[in-house]
Amino acid sequence: MRALLYAATVLMVMGLAFWAYRENYRTQAAIDDMNRVQNEIAGLREQLGVLRAEWAFLNRPERLRELVDLNFDRLRLVPVQADQFVDTTHVDYPAPREPDPLSDADPMADVDGPADGADMAAAPASAGAAIPDRVAPSPQAADAADPQGASSPTTARRPVPKERQP
Repeated sequence: MRALLYAATVLMVMGLAFWAYRENYRTQAAIDDMNRVQNEIAGLREQLGVLRAEWAFLNRPERLRELVDLNFDRLRLVPVQADQFVDTTHVDYPAPREPDPLSDADPMADVDGPADGADMAAAPASAGAAIPDRVAPSPQAADAADPQGASSPTTARRPVPKERQP
């Protein structure tokens, strides 16, 4: 009986030694993978720093001004000025369409587009006219905003230049 106990103990110690040996190699492999990932992250951070420096170099204001001047004929870029901005209360938005109270049709039917899959080019021409390319306030809106007719510097509107004069 004692010999059986000794044999079981020896087998158990050998099994635990084999398990410890395998766990040691797994741990070393995991540490190597972690070091490889950390080195990769360090390389990527270095590349990111280089890319940020290149971006800052390419976006220097004097360089961009030179490029605008060189390509003015094609791009028609002009400097942004403070007088080109207005308050949103001065924008003449189109009036919302009111639903027909007599119609029992679905009010959301025209939102999804044509139900039969028809081409959007077949839509009436007046559909695109509701959204202008440039929003300009109407004279009635300007008079309503300034009933005395005196315009203050914050409400004065100047036209946005269409193209820069060389």
